[in-house]
Amino acid sequence: MKTAQLPPVRVEPTVREEIESVLLEGESLSQFVETATVQAARRRKAQQAFLACGRASLANAKATGEFYPLHGVLDQMRARLDARMDEQRRAQRLKTKKP
Repeated sequence: MKTAQLPPVRVEPTVREEIESVLLEGESLSQFVETATVQAARRRKAQQAFLACGRASLANAKATGEFYPLHGVLDQMRARLDARMDEQRRAQRLKTKKP
């Protein structure tokens, strides 16, 4: 498969210096730009999927008339989180007690 090029991006010298100052050992500026670009594209896809899910949920709620109060949902989420954290703490205590 042939590779493709991204369009060149003009930046101020200070921007380039800032990026070059954080490059990992052996990492090129091109590798950094490629990695950053791929990560940004993935973040945007995730954001778009999240928004689409929220819009679909809102449309469903409007169509069915079934809405849930914010505090009730948050309380349920908090209870699930607390239960999971308790479970993790118990597992950690058991792990540290073993000889």
